[in-house]
Amino acid sequence: MTAAAAAANRATGANGPAFTKFGAFVLVTAGFALFIALLYLIGSGEEIGDSEGRGGQAHAASNGLNGYSGLVRLVEAEGFDTERSRSPGGLETRGLLVLTPGPYTEAEEIAEIIKDRTYRGPTLVILPKWQAIAPMEFMPAEVREKFKRGWVILLGTQPAGWAEELPAPYRFRHKSTGARAPDAGPPQNTPAPPPAKPGTWRGFGVSGNLPAAPTLYAEPLSPHDTLITDSAGRKLAFAVNFARATNAGAGPDQPIVAYSAQPVVFLAEPDIANNYGLADKTRAAAAVALVTQLADEAETDSVTFDLTLNGFGASENLLTLAFRPPFLAATLCLIAALLIVGWRAFQRFGPAAASGGPDIAFGKRQLITNGAGLILRARRFRLLAKPYALLSARRLAERMGLARPDPEAIDAALARRLPDEEPYTRRAARLEEASKPADILAAAKALDDLNRKLS
Repeated sequence: MTAAAAAANRATGANGPAFTKFGAFVLVTAGFALFIALLYLIGSGEEIGDSEGRGGQAHAASNGLNGYSGLVRLVEAEGFDTERSRSPGGLETRGLLVLTPGPYTEAEEIAEIIKDRTYRGPTLVILPKWQAIAPMEFMPAEVREKFKRGWVILLGTQPAGWAEELPAPYRFRHKSTGARAPDAGPPQNTPAPPPAKPGTWRGFGVSGNLPAAPTLYAEPLSPHDTLITDSAGRKLAFAVNFARATNAGAGPDQPIVAYSAQPVVFLAEPDIANNYGLADKTRAAAAVALVTQLADEAETDSVTFDLTLNGFGASENLLTLAFRPPFLAATLCLIAALLIVGWRAFQRFGPAAASGGPDIAFGKRQLITNGAGLILRARRFRLLAKPYALLSARRLAERMGLARPDPEAIDAALARRLPDEEPYTRRAARLEEASKPADILAAAKALDDLNRKLS
């Protein structure tokens, strides 16, 4: 490459880097942050998309009328530690567990969860009621615009068929006061009946009206304790009485035992606790009283709302464990170490090499420089003393015309030519005895003075 071409390249920046140090740092940092975010999303098992009202389901993350996001916020406002659990591990909590199964949930799955919590912690099971769907596309645009995220359209009611398939002492019948579903039209040639009036309820020292008809209630098939009823005495919420259920099958000669299982409560009318029902302060007070009573009996301030029965479950994996205690500390240390390594990679290890030069320079000067650098890194300065004294002896012998570099002959010749100078042997002995770099350098300069004066 000619000098003119090299100058042109420097002027146009042809040999310059594609990115500056700051630009490369920004690219690496952004990529690292996105990678960590991806790992966290994979590990946490969160749903990407609309999980609040998926399919119109009633669960703790839903903002629809049939959802329970309002109950979560209300319980938090009362001072409880709440959690929406998407992991099967959340079912093992020793605090209050709130289950919101759908109408088509398997009875065996619910029974297994409740049985596993017999001595673990209290359980509140809120039964389904409303059939709901998301806003339809064929609805007028001005109507769809009024719907907020997660809102649903209520079509009708559907009691839970799995309630009768539960094992004793949890089994009960889930029924409705309505003779037909609200979305069914009247028989032909028959005038439409007037709309049914919402039912009433009472419990926990308060009472009021339900938000809409019909009313869903329970007919327990085992001993129970009634918590909330309607005006006709139907059970809207009840607690399983384990002591009575156990002693009911005991014979006359068998002792009566007190069953110490954790409480299990079924809320057959969800309009007392869902978003639809919490619009009224008396229903909200009853829902809070129900949660508070269960938490007080177990002496806990933790409430977990399960989402696995609604299809939001996520299995445990290594990434999930990496972002949870006690492994979270190790993960943070690893991230900090990676950041330090990345920062160190952007630091220079000495001055930049000259552009356009060979990777390995040639010549005596470069050879001496490399050797000196190696000695400096090895810090073996004492090994230089004796070889340098012998080298000085050869130089002095050549300058004074001696056949051999004998120290005594050198001292005798120096005494004749430079009688006032210190003998060579003393200077060489001082160099060989020196241990510190400064002493070695001073003794070597003394030998160089003799060579310079004889030149």
